[in-house]
Amino acid sequence: MPERATPDHARLEPEGARIAIVTNGAAGEPTLSSARRVVIKVGSTLVTNDGRGLDADAISRWGAQIAQLRAQGREVVLVSSGAIAEGMKRLGWTRRPSEVHEQQAAAAVGQMGLAQVYESAFRAHGLRTAQVLLTHDDLSNRRRYLNARSTLMTLLGLGVVPIINENDTVVTDEIKFGDNDTLGALVANLVEADWLVILTDQQGLFTADPRRDATAKLLERVAAGDVTLESMAGGAGSQLGRGGMITKVLAAKRAASSGAHTVVASGREADVLVRMAAGETIGTRFIAQTGRMAARKKWLADHLQLRGSVALDAGAVRALKSAGKSLLPIGVIAVSGDFERGEAVACVDADGREVARGLVNYSSSETRLIMRKPTSEIEAVLGFIEEPELIHRDNLILR
Repeated sequence: MPERATPDHARLEPEGARIAIVTNGAAGEPTLSSARRVVIKVGSTLVTNDGRGLDADAISRWGAQIAQLRAQGREVVLVSSGAIAEGMKRLGWTRRPSEVHEQQAAAAVGQMGLAQVYESAFRAHGLRTAQVLLTHDDLSNRRRYLNARSTLMTLLGLGVVPIINENDTVVTDEIKFGDNDTLGALVANLVEADWLVILTDQQGLFTADPRRDATAKLLERVAAGDVTLESMAGGAGSQLGRGGMITKVLAAKRAASSGAHTVVASGREADVLVRMAAGETIGTRFIAQTGRMAARKKWLADHLQLRGSVALDAGAVRALKSAGKSLLPIGVIAVSGDFERGEAVACVDADGREVARGLVNYSSSETRLIMRKPTSEIEAVLGFIEEPELIHRDNLILR
C-alpha cells in the first residue's frame, strides 16, 4: 500500500514545479462537516461492480449514508454514471461501443435499470428521488440553465434527492459533457454547492500513479486549480468510464470557479460519506481559493453581456442597495431593450444610473406586462409563473 502524504511538502514536489498544498490543521479550514449542500458523483466502476451489472447492495449503502446526511440537514444531489455500462451488460456487450448510436442504445436500455435500482434502494431508507437527465445544451443555454436550476432547487426544497446523469440517448460527441466528473462540477456550479464529492475506485490524487510507482504518495489537501496537479493525473482508469484522474482534477478546478471545494475519495471506503461529513480526512481535498458568493458575483460581473435594462422606483433601488433584496416586478417602472429569460439586464434608477445588473426570470415582453404589479398577480397576467422575483438576489450584482 503506498504511503500517505506527510507534512514534509518538499518531498512531494516534482522537479521544476511547486504544488500548492494547503497545510494541515489550518484555522477555519473548510471541511465537509460544515457543508449545507453537497453534490456527490459516483463512477461507473462503483455503480456497476466493475461492469458486472448494477450493484444494488452498494447503491443501498450509499442510500443509507445519504439518508444520514439528509437527517443532519444537508441537501444532496447525486450525479451517477452507469447507464451505458448497465446497458452493455443487459445487451451482452463486453466492450464499450465506439459508435455513438450504439452508445445511445446502451444508455437507453441501461437508464431503465439505473433509475429503478436507485428508486427502490433509496426508498428503503426513507428517501424520495427524482431522475434528471441533462445535456451540455441545457447548461449552456441561458433559458434552459435557469429552468434546470429552478427544477433542482425546487426538488431540494421538497427534500427530494435528484439523481442526475447525462442524457446519453440524445447527445452526440460534439455536445457531450465528456464525462460525469465534468457534469458533477457543472451541477455544483448550477446549484451553488458547498462541496463536490467525487467517489471513484482510487484513494485520491497521488504524486504518481500508485499502480505503477510504489513510492507514490497521497496528497490530502491541495489548492484547486493549481496547474501542477494536472501533470500528476494519468489517463482513464477503465474501459467502463470516460474519465480518469485528470478529469477529476479539472472538475475540481471548474467547481472552484463557483467557490465549491472538491474531495476525491474511494467509494469503497466503509461509510465514506458519513465519515467525511463528520470531519474525517479521506482522499484528496481540493480547496477553492475564493468563497462561493464572491466567486459567483465575480462570474456575473465578468461574463454578463447586457441585453436591455429595467428602470426602478426609489423603493426598489433601496431594497437592492441597502437591504440586499431580490428585484420584484412591482419595483419596475420601465423596460428597455429586447431580452429573453436568463439574459442579463441593467437595473437603473430614475436618473438612468446603473445600480445593479443580473439575470432576468422573464422576457422583456413579459416584464412589460407584469411591471408595477405584485408577485401575487404574475400568474393571472401571464397565465404562468416562472419565479416570484424578476431577478433573484443570487443572480444580481450591485454596481
